[in-house]
Amino acid sequence: MRPEILFPVFTPITSLKGVGPRIGGLIENAAGSRTIDLLWHLPNAIIDRKFSPKLLDAPAGVIATFTVRATKHEVPRHNRQPYKIYCENDDGVLTLVFFHAQKDYLEKQLPPGEVRVVSGRVEHYHGQIQITHPDHITTIEESQDLPLLEPVYRLTTGLTPKPLSKAIAAALAHTPKLPEWIDSAFLKKNRWPSWNEAIRSAHAPSSTRSLEPSAPARQRLAYDELLANQLAIALLRRHIRQTTGRSITGNNQLRQKILSQLPFSLTESQTRALDEIIKNMSAETRMLRLLHGDVGSGKTVVAFLAMVNAVEAGGQASLMAPTEVLARQHLATIQTLAQSAGISCAALTGRTKGKARANLLADLKAGQISILVGTHAMFQSDVSFANLALTVIDEQHKFGVHQRLNLQAKGHGVDLLVMTATPIPRTLMMTSYGDMDVSRLTEKPAGRQLVNTVVLPIERFGDVVIAIKRGITSGGRVYWVCPLVDESRSVDLAAAEERFATLETYFGSRVGLVHGRLNEAKRDSTMSDFANGQLDILVATTVIEVGVDVPEATIMVIEQAERFGLAQLHQLRGRVGRSDKPSSCLLLYATPLTKTARARLNILRETDDGFQIAEEDLRLRGAGELLGTRQSGLPNFHLAELPIHGELLAAAEDDAKLILTQDEALEGQRGEALRTLLYLFERDAAVSLLRSG
Repeated sequence: MRPEILFPVFTPITSLKGVGPRIGGLIENAAGSRTIDLLWHLPNAIIDRKFSPKLLDAPAGVIATFTVRATKHEVPRHNRQPYKIYCENDDGVLTLVFFHAQKDYLEKQLPPGEVRVVSGRVEHYHGQIQITHPDHITTIEESQDLPLLEPVYRLTTGLTPKPLSKAIAAALAHTPKLPEWIDSAFLKKNRWPSWNEAIRSAHAPSSTRSLEPSAPARQRLAYDELLANQLAIALLRRHIRQTTGRSITGNNQLRQKILSQLPFSLTESQTRALDEIIKNMSAETRMLRLLHGDVGSGKTVVAFLAMVNAVEAGGQASLMAPTEVLARQHLATIQTLAQSAGISCAALTGRTKGKARANLLADLKAGQISILVGTHAMFQSDVSFANLALTVIDEQHKFGVHQRLNLQAKGHGVDLLVMTATPIPRTLMMTSYGDMDVSRLTEKPAGRQLVNTVVLPIERFGDVVIAIKRGITSGGRVYWVCPLVDESRSVDLAAAEERFATLETYFGSRVGLVHGRLNEAKRDSTMSDFANGQLDILVATTVIEVGVDVPEATIMVIEQAERFGLAQLHQLRGRVGRSDKPSSCLLLYATPLTKTARARLNILRETDDGFQIAEEDLRLRGAGELLGTRQSGLPNFHLAELPIHGELLAAAEDDAKLILTQDEALEGQRGEALRTLLYLFERDAAVSLLRSG
């Protein structure tokens, strides 16, 4: 249960003074619905109102503050005209301009003959100095309270700075003094303020340097968030290690038989990864391991050999894929090898119905099926294994944690192996998969072709059509990926359908279309048609990012490539180059292309190292956009910026390990404070692990 001391910061924003339902709704759109969301909503700029030049010297575009006397109100004849108030001082004349103004209010604010202090952005209009809608109008006496340095926050449609600033001030006033959870020596070494001082300082920047991630207050807050994340991961990892497992040890006979049947030798990194997995499975504790390899690095064969080890030990194994097509492809990849070693395999998907499904489930429960490949259908309650020993999940980010746990619960002490081809930088690995041991495949099997990557403007569409005609004539197939325009699926769909219609005029019925709105059966059948050669071109959104292996596909066209993350572009590029035929990836961009966008696309031309690309993408775009907003599984950081705070993350990881070494149950004085930290950053589940032992 959340500590009472945190109750004030988890109240609705509408409980704050001056925040009614209407303003509350606007603020919620910009920041969130709770007081804590306002605390995390830090300013991204600062307005300096100290600049007070002579009127005639005031340059256009700057924020300036003037002391003036109102001389005349000019009331507009109709609503489309502005309301003007003429002011002056010894240095010149200033015009204040208001649209849709209330006459009574302005006459009260700026009565003719009265002196006022006004502040706002200077404009030059027809040789006159003016300010449109001044930010502040105060009397001389009240000007003492005028904020000379004013934080600027992200807004949303309909929300103005003043009510948001007032709400944040109210949130800060409600913020309790929290106990210190950072080690005193570490705090002193970094010269960081307390948490309370840091959160207030972050909302009251004294200079533009105060806004930088390296500013002491922001560093402190970022470290707090990273420590909460790493401590939660450390608690989860400890819980997993303490969970009852079993030793799964094969005799290596079936594995050796299969290895002798392979038309290739395992790479050094494949051999190393397999050894790590086998050793992990033999331990008495449950395995939780990530098999992380670039596109085409040979993860499936490593996972298959791990499943064979489970079968050798008298158990069963399951392999779960995000789509039916991919599940059936996995089955096709392993079935021949499995049969050569006398291992029975089957596939269970949503389309496995009636008597066929009943017979399969009966064989599975009786232990007559050793390896089951499937989709979400394996989660259903009537799916029972005789002795499930190992679960393999392909592309973990496509599934929720509860689904993973659900599948593990179908056996006793089930080991888990997660596969991903998504290049993940080290810092994201630490924050997203820190509870897992990691095996990384760093080589590509022999025979994999380098993909020739070309960057072209969309204006060369005609040349692209000629190129793919040539590729199809020589026996190749083509992926044509349409952009994710925004979060609107309807917009994305329109883009894909438009390109499909255009390509149909050139290639007729040999063009297929897949997108997220197609039902699964139609999508899978279209992708199957492409895989078996009934279609030459597959127009798609990024649903093919995790897709079928089509060795005949030699051309990948990606429209508006500048809109995609580099890691995502690299993964899409990896769908071609899977045979001994030369392959190409054409990155089409909309002109004009910015310097930064051109530099990003050129990285893909310069390297095919997915990990290097991912690190560069993290540096250029940040963690929030790295894997695309539709991907899941990444922690949502409010304060930490991983490309900048990498060293803090490493320190937080070390600190978390040390904390649990010294106070495993978090029962000491610092331990109690750390529990507050976990609740503050909503890592409540980690606290429940403490209670469960």
